[in-house]
Amino acid sequence: MKSIAALQAVVTAAPFDGEPSDAELDAIDREMRLILADVDLLDAQIMTIDRTPTELDERRIRRARRRVLAARRDLANTATAGEVA
Repeated sequence: MKSIAALQAVVTAAPFDGEPSDAELDAIDREMRLILADVDLLDAQIMTIDRTPTELDERRIRRARRRVLAARRDLANTATAGEVA
């Protein structure tokens, strides 16, 4: 019968320290505008979950959707510009 301790070194060969790498932090920084726009859109949608949206609510949601689309466009354009350069 094999002991699990014999396999432990293979399973845990690369210890995970729980911290994001520098590359992951850079990706988060690049996407922060989109992340915040998505949060604003979710906030606007959550406010209207249990009631009929008013005209003000509809405008707020529409503006938030436009901010999300603009942030996605800008992020895609910077990614494309980085590939070309």
